[in-house]
Amino acid sequence: MIGISKLYCGTVEPSDALRYGRDSKKLPPHLLQFSKDKRPVVVWNVTKKCNLKCIHCYAHADDENDSDELTTQEGKELIDDLADFGVPVILFSGGEPLMRKDLPELVTYARSKGLRAVISTNGTLIDEKMARRLKEIGLSYVGISIDGTMPTNDNFRAISGAFLAAIEGLRNCQKEGIKVGLRFTINKYNMDEIPDIFDLIEAEKIPRICFYHLVYSGRGSEMIDHDLSHEESRKTVDLILDRTEELHKKGLPVEVLTVDNHCDGPYIYMRLLNKDPNRAEEVLELLKMNQGNSSGIGIGCISWDGSIHPDQFWRHYSFGNVRERNFSDVWKDTSDELMKGLKDRKGLIRQNADRCARCRWLDVCNANFRVRAEAVHGNLWADDPACYLTEEEISSENKS
Repeated sequence: MIGISKLYCGTVEPSDALRYGRDSKKLPPHLLQFSKDKRPVVVWNVTKKCNLKCIHCYAHADDENDSDELTTQEGKELIDDLADFGVPVILFSGGEPLMRKDLPELVTYARSKGLRAVISTNGTLIDEKMARRLKEIGLSYVGISIDGTMPTNDNFRAISGAFLAAIEGLRNCQKEGIKVGLRFTINKYNMDEIPDIFDLIEAEKIPRICFYHLVYSGRGSEMIDHDLSHEESRKTVDLILDRTEELHKKGLPVEVLTVDNHCDGPYIYMRLLNKDPNRAEEVLELLKMNQGNSSGIGIGCISWDGSIHPDQFWRHYSFGNVRERNFSDVWKDTSDELMKGLKDRKGLIRQNADRCARCRWLDVCNANFRVRAEAVHGNLWADDPACYLTEEEISSENKS
């Protein structure tokens, strides 16, 4: 994650993370990305079942029951292990997590073990009663996914009325005082609607939004040709930076983040060099703390059947299963070549990649997203095709 508001609008200083020793157990949620121990945030896809049919779903979710889901008891044993391991946050996802009947019980149990609990949902099932229940169980945050204005969103979600239902779910959460935010996956079909999304944020007083760069995984793997060009990516990031700054100047300190393309970090730094050199150097320090892509390091994923993945987009590769070994044991075991490679990837990048291997930002972005490299090049240690930085910008001879 790249915190646009944190970095570009100066809402976080390097000293903020240092004050807590960069210890993930002590850091408040908005500073977790700057932890030094990188205990993984764990995404648990608690169910494959979903009431929508999103064309970019990384989980191939559907409306069929899956008898292979972890049971409630297995889920609690998993939570015990995650808590003992020092995992700072568990993100309940799906499919649609609210279709799992025991979700409130699992969230309550996670909270009792000291874990921060958040959910990622399409929002369409959050009526007033459900919102009150989510408040009761102590969720830290509810992330609601939309893909644009109503026609675009409902086309992506393949269900008419999904947009209005999601907005109603958002409002119901806000009525209960639950922190809620939006999740938006950028592609060619909705990039022009980002201004409308910022208007929505302002109108509905939404405190947080994450803009996701497209990852070629699950049904999203069929959308490679729908990803932005490098020029479009740069314009889109510029737009997000400008609109975020406008909100902050209006006294609306919305937390804005981009996700799944860590070249956004150096891009922000280079843009700030001409605008505010002192802030640019602080941003560079924060980016070094962030350490770039964290698949297999600071983020992990567990499927509904207990399979363990480097992150939620690596469903085609499993390190093992929590029914057989604890997540904590698997996560520390570097006998698996992929686990070993992800945890210390720079040597493999230098052997296999071109641009990434000679890029001066390698330590900052950590070679970005390996799933995209694998999808396009057939080599997961090759260049990430979504990196939009120019040859001049990645050159070590450029001292700016």
